[in-house]
Amino acid sequence: MPTLSVVVPCYNSADYMSHCLDTLLTGGDDVEILVVDDGSRDATAQIADDYEARHPGIVRAIHKPNGGHGSAINAGLAVAQGEFLKIVDSDDWVDAPSFAALLETLRGFIAHRTLIDMVVSNFVYEKVGKKNKTAVRFRDVLPTGKAFGWDEVGRFGKRQYLMMHSLVYRTALLRDAGLRLPEHTFYVDNLYAFEPMPHVRRMYYLDVDLYRYFIGREGQSVNEEVMISRLDQQLRVNRMMMRHLPRRGTVPDGLARYMSHYFEIICAVSSTLSVRAGTAAALDRKDALWDDIREWDPELYWRLRRRMLNLVMNLPGKPGRQVTVLAYKAAQKAVGFN
Repeated sequence: MPTLSVVVPCYNSADYMSHCLDTLLTGGDDVEILVVDDGSRDATAQIADDYEARHPGIVRAIHKPNGGHGSAINAGLAVAQGEFLKIVDSDDWVDAPSFAALLETLRGFIAHRTLIDMVVSNFVYEKVGKKNKTAVRFRDVLPTGKAFGWDEVGRFGKRQYLMMHSLVYRTALLRDAGLRLPEHTFYVDNLYAFEPMPHVRRMYYLDVDLYRYFIGREGQSVNEEVMISRLDQQLRVNRMMMRHLPRRGTVPDGLARYMSHYFEIICAVSSTLSVRAGTAAALDRKDALWDDIREWDPELYWRLRRRMLNLVMNLPGKPGRQVTVLAYKAAQKAVGFN
């Protein structure tokens, strides 16, 4: 059994997927690389087959009709044989020394029969044209060098949340949780990093800058203009996350606090994109989201609205929307996202 399965969702990825796969191959035969061709219309399928032919037993090409990012992850998870599982998007890559450190850590858990549900590591925004890259680290929030539970997790800052890029799950945990992401939907990486959390009991933080998150490709799903054009899908995922929020008192306090924090950030993103869209319809959809949150959980609604992030993102009237845009641009410049 491989130590780690890496699922690489690919759609029309021919121009950049080789760099991603080459960095993963540094893991040797301890890594199973599942290249999922999601109905691509370029040379992606051929490149996947070529890598499989050159690296038998390590790379496996999976071909399927187009179903979107979530569908590709589902397909990889269904056949993964590794003890642990990670998702690496085809335009991103991993840092080789950090990847070696991750594999050594995972091998140690297996050898000593240490049950770890989730490993967290850092990620770096590799934004085109930005000289100083922003790394998102968790050393001030998570214990380092030991297994821990939610009772030892600190309070995350506004820039800190456990995106898909940070996570390695135990494969069996995802299957036991019944994770199945929606098809033909963008931004499901938020569900991947959110829905399984109540099933996570023991964690480990590996303080290395493993994942390199590429930002700046034209047409990329996180491009601001693209995100605004897909606002309906952003709002759909936002509502799906809402329905996976645990009720207070049903999970450890640290977990409830973290999931509320992550949900707050996604609500702020949805609200800001609605304002950036600048149409009456988009603003109505923002208000409808907040109405749904209030109906779902009035206490959560007021708790979120009182917090500074969503207060700024929901100031009334045109002056309020201008403040929202200014706050968003400041964060965009500081962090380097979009």
